[in-house]
Amino acid sequence: MSPPILQRHTMVDDAQGIFTGTLFVSLALILLGQAGLLTGGTAGAAFLLHYATGVSFGKLFFLLNLPFYWFSWKYMGREFTIKTFLAIALLSALTEWTPQVFKVAAMHPAYAAVLGGLLLGSGCLFLARHRASLGGATIVTLYLQQYKGFRAGQVQLVIDCTVVVLALFVIPAERVAYSVLAAVLMGVFLWINHKPGRYAVT
Repeated sequence: MSPPILQRHTMVDDAQGIFTGTLFVSLALILLGQAGLLTGGTAGAAFLLHYATGVSFGKLFFLLNLPFYWFSWKYMGREFTIKTFLAIALLSALTEWTPQVFKVAAMHPAYAAVLGGLLLGSGCLFLARHRASLGGATIVTLYLQQYKGFRAGQVQLVIDCTVVVLALFVIPAERVAYSVLAAVLMGVFLWINHKPGRYAVT
């Protein structure tokens, strides 16, 4: 029997995948933010600055990613960079706008960590399947893996640990612990579900 013919995602496929993934991530970040938690990577840095300065997460997240677009264009390619820019811009807008129509009156931080971590993992999986990311830290980890031989998971772990250590100076240790739980759940979800070669469609 002949092997199946691979089909690339269409623009409509990419549009719905990037929108859905970004929507999931925005909900996760809103839940984490309302519970006073954070996550790793560039989003975690934006959370730290948000808690320290009061400037909105969406604005900070968009600004923090600006230096990485040239790097992404040069090393990761035009398609990846354009999709990543669109995902970041959409996520920044959603995190600014969604709290006006979606609020949770009371939520235990453990629940926010579990639901937020799984939503983050789901959203990032959607984006990865459509060759997009949420910027900064992800671009660096993918570059180091592709061109320097470092494993992306290890680099991401170093970045996330750095964010967690800095968080201890900004938010209570209990909240940092719940944030670590969210990050672990996200990582386990991606480890189980994001395996090369599992899906034929590219």
